[in-house]
Amino acid sequence: MEDIEAIAVLQDPVRRRLYDYVAAQDHEVSRNEAAEGAGIQRTLAAFHLDKLVDAGLLETESRRLTGRSGPGAGRPAKLYRRSEAERQFSVPARDYRVAADLLAEVAEAARLDTELQAAARREGRAAAGPIDGFAAAEALLAARGYEPRMDGEVLRLTNCPFHVLSERHPTLVCGMNLALLEGLTEGTDGLRARMDPRPGLCCVVVEISKNKSD
Repeated sequence: MEDIEAIAVLQDPVRRRLYDYVAAQDHEVSRNEAAEGAGIQRTLAAFHLDKLVDAGLLETESRRLTGRSGPGAGRPAKLYRRSEAERQFSVPARDYRVAADLLAEVAEAARLDTELQAAARREGRAAAGPIDGFAAAEALLAARGYEPRMDGEVLRLTNCPFHVLSERHPTLVCGMNLALLEGLTEGTDGLRARMDPRPGLCCVVVEISKNKSD
């Protein structure tokens, strides 16, 4: 029920704009920045941001942006970031997480890594279709929930669609994820997926291959 109530909070268009803006940033967002990003007044932004915090969709902390402390350092600013908690609901109730966790546990015990990666690579190939360059790859990855962001010539994936499973079965699930993205990028000109695990990001990045043909 909590997930349904949290998602219902996003039905308000202002809250949705604020949430989308905060979620899209790679840093914590102040009330002033959020208001400017959503095109609304600061007081209205503050009200809706705190509603999003109450619903568990955003997290907040207070910090002085000047980096100074003591007298004259100014008041701490309230900063917002997307919550780490996952939200989902279905009607009637379904529990695919438990099924996925059990299947992953069995696959690990049976050492089915190779078979799982082969299946993931086939799924990636089937889902990809023709991809021509970074823009098309970025759109495809965004549609699959990876939330890609450009970082030089690399697409960093700021969301892992398999986050909960990857925490419980990292070797199995990260290997599957890499194989899936290898399949997605296999037919592209000069793009490749590779492992590059970093805190808070997906374990895979997509980059321009050094073996790209001229």
